[in-house]
Amino acid sequence: MYKYVSINEKIKSFKKNIEVDSDKSLSIRSILIASQAIGVSKIANLLKSEDVINALKVIKKLGINYKFKSNILEINGYGINGFNVKKNTIINAGNSGTLARLILGLLIKTNQKIKLIGDKSLSKRDFLRVSEPLSLFGANIKLKKNSLPLEIEGTKFLRPIDYIENKGSAQCKSAVMLAALNTPGITKIKAKKSRNHTEIFFKQLNIPIKIRSNGKYDLIEVKGLHQFKSFKYKIPGDISSSAFFIVLTLLSNKSEIVIRRININKSRIGIIKILNKMNAKIKYKNKKIYKGEETADIYVKSVKKFKPINCPSTLNSSAIDEFLVIFLIAAKADGISTFNNLSELNKKESPRLDIAVKILKMIGIKVKRYKDNIIIHGNPNLNLSGNFHIKNYQKDHRVAMTAVIAALSFGGNWKIEDLKESIKTSFPNFLKIVKILGAKIN
Repeated sequence: MYKYVSINEKIKSFKKNIEVDSDKSLSIRSILIASQAIGVSKIANLLKSEDVINALKVIKKLGINYKFKSNILEINGYGINGFNVKKNTIINAGNSGTLARLILGLLIKTNQKIKLIGDKSLSKRDFLRVSEPLSLFGANIKLKKNSLPLEIEGTKFLRPIDYIENKGSAQCKSAVMLAALNTPGITKIKAKKSRNHTEIFFKQLNIPIKIRSNGKYDLIEVKGLHQFKSFKYKIPGDISSSAFFIVLTLLSNKSEIVIRRININKSRIGIIKILNKMNAKIKYKNKKIYKGEETADIYVKSVKKFKPINCPSTLNSSAIDEFLVIFLIAAKADGISTFNNLSELNKKESPRLDIAVKILKMIGIKVKRYKDNIIIHGNPNLNLSGNFHIKNYQKDHRVAMTAVIAALSFGGNWKIEDLKESIKTSFPNFLKIVKILGAKIN
């Protein structure tokens, strides 16, 4: 018997100040980088989601101790290649592609075979894209059908590589950067522009790194074998989690919201740029720079009429986790919106582009799909009254949360499977915040 929540009425107008859960990308990266530092790193405001808890379990398996003290995570690192790996070690990344790919970059020098596994969803995702460059360093990686489970065995005889990352994958880029820490010489990366949290971390910790922009690409050089000291870090709020409430506010009647202390890194705010092109008026307040990352309060006010968009593909990587809710705005726009080159959407926890088409058609929106492109014929008068059942799409958290926003914005009687289970991956407090805004969810 499947478990579901039901939503049977639209949300009423609201005016609220809220805080969302902490940034998942930064939470996982701070744990992994702290595991390579010398000394005790202290991380405040850590996201307590399944993906992040799995990151802690992984470093524990690799011999790194941690503890929570007054809600601050303390990680005791022993420097680069400081893992103490036992024979026949199995590490489990759960549902997290970020964790699975980045940890591989830190294992290329280990002297034991390590088996990496994940849940059903993660085991369907492509790991060849990260195993290929890591193998060039000298590590021995064995995988079946280009996916998990895989085995990795490191080597002492690492060599730097020249790597071209042309898909806009921050995970693959970061894995190579982390691998470079253990490698003598200079590793060179030509990477299609994507989120740059790892680069910022390296700069803040004085790890030798050079970055220059070359059109759509960043040229990155990392000099290896440089030890770095422990650090203190406070994780800001997650723009990807904020996206659901940004869209809910825009689609709701006479509503306003302020979402406090959100990471607005330029490689992450594609959703803001896209929605503002569609007639939203999203503003930043209290802008600050914190350890290289820009933060701000995000102010959003509801909009009566949305413009369609021919979305520039240059914004894809900076909005890749938010397209599902962006499509809800396109569904309400007065005209035809086009989104191109979204192949990366189908390489997430579930084939999100395929699922987006299904959901949009389910709510009566005319959609055309060709290859990795989608055309959405908006309906400004969209108002639902039927029954809608969102099935378990590999327990994809963003699919489930997008369905909640659709139900609260457009009406109808909705049953959404496995919502409470799926949100544990990235946003455990999602339902709590939705209810604070006045939503009725059974």
